[in-house]
Amino acid sequence: MAKCTIRYWAAAKEAAGTAEETVTAVTLGEALAAACLLHPDDRFQRVLGSSSLLVDERPVGRRPHGEVEVADGTVIEVLPPFAGG
Repeated sequence: MAKCTIRYWAAAKEAAGTAEETVTAVTLGEALAAACLLHPDDRFQRVLGSSSLLVDERPVGRRPHGEVEVADGTVIEVLPPFAGG
């Protein structure tokens, strides 16, 4: 198991109630599952489900989260959809 940091931005930060937290996991899927256990409310789940993810500054895209490995020091960024003009 690796210790990785999840950073939340905008609506994800608001839903999580924190800017970042540390979880232990082997894959991105496990890291997100750990975050969901920490924040079991529906709002967090919805924001997480609609967010783009970066792992060590690289977009995850459509890759299955269970296939994206994490290591000690990995940083996962949760970027919800942004409104803007």
